[in-house]
Amino acid sequence: MSLKKLLLFAAVFGLITSCTNKVPEKKSMPLLKISENNCFIETEDGDPFFWLGDTGWLLFTKLTREDAEKYLNDRVEKGFNVIQIMVLHTLSAKNVYGDSALINKTVSNPLITEGSAFEDSVAYDYWDHVDYIVDMAANKGLYMALVPVWGSNVKNGGVTVAEGAAYGKWLANRYKNRQNIIWLNGGDIKGEDSIRVWKAIGENINRADTSHLITFHPRGRTTSSIWFQNESWLDFNMFQSGHRRYDQDDTEWCFGEDNYKYVQHDLELNPLKPTIDGEPSYEGIPQGLHDTLQPYWKDCDVRRYGYWSVFSGAFGYTYGHSSVMQFYKDGDGEPAYGAKRFWSIAKDDAGASQMMYLKKLMLSRPFFDRVPDQTIIAGDNGEKYDYQVATRGHNYAFVYTYNGRNMEIQGGKIEGNKIKASWFNPRDGQITMIGDFENSGVLSFDPPGEIENGNDWVLILDTI
Repeated sequence: MSLKKLLLFAAVFGLITSCTNKVPEKKSMPLLKISENNCFIETEDGDPFFWLGDTGWLLFTKLTREDAEKYLNDRVEKGFNVIQIMVLHTLSAKNVYGDSALINKTVSNPLITEGSAFEDSVAYDYWDHVDYIVDMAANKGLYMALVPVWGSNVKNGGVTVAEGAAYGKWLANRYKNRQNIIWLNGGDIKGEDSIRVWKAIGENINRADTSHLITFHPRGRTTSSIWFQNESWLDFNMFQSGHRRYDQDDTEWCFGEDNYKYVQHDLELNPLKPTIDGEPSYEGIPQGLHDTLQPYWKDCDVRRYGYWSVFSGAFGYTYGHSSVMQFYKDGDGEPAYGAKRFWSIAKDDAGASQMMYLKKLMLSRPFFDRVPDQTIIAGDNGEKYDYQVATRGHNYAFVYTYNGRNMEIQGGKIEGNKIKASWFNPRDGQITMIGDFENSGVLSFDPPGEIENGNDWVLILDTI
């Protein structure tokens, strides 16, 4: 008996809730567009959109309908609004029900069946399952950032230029009328690897679907701007700061953990395009990725990457967790990258819950006039974990420290004769008042607690 039939048999006896068989309503969601100043994303109505993403890479292949709903519900509760997913992890991709995505492992030949009824094991196919989850996400207010085919498949010669073009056109036509779509071309790959294929996919998606934003998800410690900055189909840049610590980075730029340097690089280019860290170090993954004997990245690290990049000018941030991105579960055998706990437990790790505080902070003040401004810091900006980063609008400023060292702040950088200062705690979102100050000269602030990595704070300055 097939897995799908076993699941349906279980449903008869109430082992799977009846909601699993209901087709989600297609909720209307606003389309997304680039802001007028080319630094941010906004809705078609002109409202600010702070991208708070999660890497649910294997969602379409690893989860049942029921588990997909549990995952999406959890991410909505934690404030996420974008889920990054592989449409095809491999060319032999199958979903949890045993449905194959492709005929003969050819992207230009999707395996499509007549009908879409879940109860009919013949009619229901891989793409019906993708449709179901995309529509379910829309009903919950989530955007789905889709990677058409993971980069290694193209690098290994599994996709020709003609196949990539045909697949991009077919995929875009299938999902162009769903408003909660964002396109992530590439997939952990350098653009120079099979660049003609990546251009063919991007161009054909853009030609068939003019409504949705497109970017390129690159290899670790690179950014999409290296190869595609001048491509008309690339709406915004995405970089992957990756999973290596300072002493493990052997790349040409050698930014190490300083993900804010990718933001600074991208925002200096012409034409100006928004940028985001689409894959920093995951919570619960080994430093350096492959050696499970190395220390694992923690919640304080994902906070640091978030505040460093956003305060430097990124329009949002993508969080990731090792167990969740692969949906590691009972029966999977040996997990990738030393994942230690099942996704259903790891989804509640501290970092995932703390991301919403960054999003709420950035949306609490005027959004579109915000700029990075290191001149706010009168003292030494610092290096590595000592680094402090500042951003401001006309009547507010935020300054972040990862280790709680003293801040020397230059007055007069925002409007008003007097300013109100307060501490924002990135671990719980709580705000503690400091007091009122003259908006001139150099002001000194001593964050709560001892100076140590992970004792991070945001100094908030508001015009009185």
